[in-house]
Amino acid sequence: MPRRLGSTALSALLFLCLFNSAVAGTAKSAGPEPPKAPKHPMVDTYWGEKVTDDYQYMENVSDPPVAKWVKGQNAYTRAWLDGHPERKAILDRIVALTHSESPRYYSVTYQNGLYFFMKDQPPKQQPSLVVLTSVSDVASERPVVDPNTIDPTGGTSIDFYSASLDGKYVAVSLSKGGSEDGTLYFYETATGRRLDEVIPRVNGGTAGGSATWNADGSGVYYTRYPREGERPAADLPFYLQIYFHKLGTQVSADPYVLGKEFPKIAEIQLSTSPDGRSILADVFNGDGGEHSYWLLAPGAAWTQVTRFEDGIVQGKFGMDDALYLLSRAGAPRRKILRLPLSTPTLSAAKVLVPETENAIEGYTPTASRLYVTEMIGGPTQIRVYDLSGNAMGLVTMSEISLVGQAARTTGDDVLVRSQSYTHPPAYYRLGPNDTQLKPTALAQSSPADFSDCEVRRVFAPADDGTKLPINIIIKKGAKLDGQSPTLLYGYGSYGISEQPYFQPDLKAWIEQGGIYADASVRGGGEFGEEWHQAARLGTKKVSMDDFAACARYLVREGYTKKERLAIEGGSAGGLLVYGTVVHYPDVMEAAIAHVGYGDVLRTELAPNGEFNTTEFGTVKDSVQFRGMYGYSPYHHVKNGKTYPSILALTGVNDPRVPSWDTYKMVARLQASGSPNKVLMRVSYDSGHGIGTALSERDQQQADALLFLLDRLGVKYQPIQGKQSAGKSGPSL
Repeated sequence: MPRRLGSTALSALLFLCLFNSAVAGTAKSAGPEPPKAPKHPMVDTYWGEKVTDDYQYMENVSDPPVAKWVKGQNAYTRAWLDGHPERKAILDRIVALTHSESPRYYSVTYQNGLYFFMKDQPPKQQPSLVVLTSVSDVASERPVVDPNTIDPTGGTSIDFYSASLDGKYVAVSLSKGGSEDGTLYFYETATGRRLDEVIPRVNGGTAGGSATWNADGSGVYYTRYPREGERPAADLPFYLQIYFHKLGTQVSADPYVLGKEFPKIAEIQLSTSPDGRSILADVFNGDGGEHSYWLLAPGAAWTQVTRFEDGIVQGKFGMDDALYLLSRAGAPRRKILRLPLSTPTLSAAKVLVPETENAIEGYTPTASRLYVTEMIGGPTQIRVYDLSGNAMGLVTMSEISLVGQAARTTGDDVLVRSQSYTHPPAYYRLGPNDTQLKPTALAQSSPADFSDCEVRRVFAPADDGTKLPINIIIKKGAKLDGQSPTLLYGYGSYGISEQPYFQPDLKAWIEQGGIYADASVRGGGEFGEEWHQAARLGTKKVSMDDFAACARYLVREGYTKKERLAIEGGSAGGLLVYGTVVHYPDVMEAAIAHVGYGDVLRTELAPNGEFNTTEFGTVKDSVQFRGMYGYSPYHHVKNGKTYPSILALTGVNDPRVPSWDTYKMVARLQASGSPNKVLMRVSYDSGHGIGTALSERDQQQADALLFLLDRLGVKYQPIQGKQSAGKSGPSL
């Protein structure tokens, strides 16, 4: 167990004096150098290992000297970025490419003849909730909840929504400033009128949140964090539980339903059976991929169907009075079980779809079909089965694509959302006898035209010989002469896979001669659970080893050279970037880390950090601590070492990765004596990225692109002529 060793009050007072002197006057002018952070050593002892931390004081982000240093750092970064005359042209190009006149639809729910969608429509700052009566006619669309009308500043966003089974009402969680601190509101679908009920603390950046309706639409089951006074202040981001609210009643009288049995770090997702008679609670044990399932059946109390150790990772209601369960027990690429609701014990479940050569990513049961999304190392496809487990067909795309999970509508009909690196997302219809996807009217077109690009899928050898997929977006006919500026992106955590998402801003990079490489490193889920487990807890450094191997491959095969190579990642991908930078500083020239973890040993002291212990490990376990200490980026920065240039981005409202992780990492890298730039960009109006306003997203993308071009020695070439010339459309 860790033990803290503090310092005297006298030395603390001296530190504050030195700190104030060091940062004086930096907030107004960046000056020639960023403000230096004084060292204030603290020592933690873990399992007999003494670990010195010079910047632990930065974890108190509200301390005035820390806040002043942060403002000074941001001012220096802002002056450096804004001092480049090409920045305005870069921002204008980002806006031209990403502000599509064609809307982006996502997150569909079908209820009683109505299609509910989230809709992203620049120049609106936030996506809104809309409803359509036909996916073949966009004229049938009408607004339901528009955060841009509620808050014209763009600071309010939708966390999640849940439509009643009859489609009459919708429950919507709204939060501000990227905080993800969601309050539940109720709206009438037909008119957009908001009802009087308001339920605070239903959603958060630690455990998320959820709501689902009862059969007749008279009330909702919802998640709620403790209110002030119900638990100590330190426990308020934990202990998510389930309550029930009946419309027209006092929220203060809502009865507790379930959750006292759950762990402190429980995350809960709720769903209702198609007939409204049953409720399912999917309970996560933090972020490490363990789930348990609880069922509320008609006339019965809540029943625990599966435990964390059973290996069930998804559960969905069918239309045939059954639960369909995704299991990794004895099947690392997963199998699908069918469990009758009449016998809700796991022992009664039967294998419907056994494990195959491809990892099962998701599935949708309908009246007589089961649409199964298969992961093929990143790209996906849909295989169709009947409810006896007989394979009926395969739906694929002609390119490296993401074929999304099917959304049930009526009978055996589903909607499928597909996209690729070079084609924007579109919704398609798929029926029980269809052999290919059928277009709907909900297809986005984009000013980012990738018709002059190709996508190559290659495999880099890891140090142990494992083949690591890399999808490369490159201009057709580009020479592999080692001179192209190249950006390598990765994530590699939580079993989350790198998939072919359409990113219009990438065109601004490729226009400047750039190559984009999307790497699938271990820790993700591209090849099932074994791929995830290979870089989890004490073996997390494997992700960083893999990422470095991908970087070396790109150089070796002539795509680029070290001086023209940058790496990028966000959140857990920020940890990947920091770790690769400090353990393999010689394989790249520059790095961008968005809202990344740096100090792995102390991150678990932040609220969301405790949820992450099931993925990254805990210092309370001696074996896990040794592995964590072996890869923690913050603890492996060496004085006198030359590190790549780094742009570190964070948001002060981030509920998932505390901003102090970035502060400490930047302070340590700047103190190392490395001659290369270490810049810190701070957003004071956003958090982890969820709910970030469109204008701030534009600014972040422009700053990242400018940094890359500068550090890799690329002179920005303005795009001549009409900037929106050419368009990308759906691939079908």
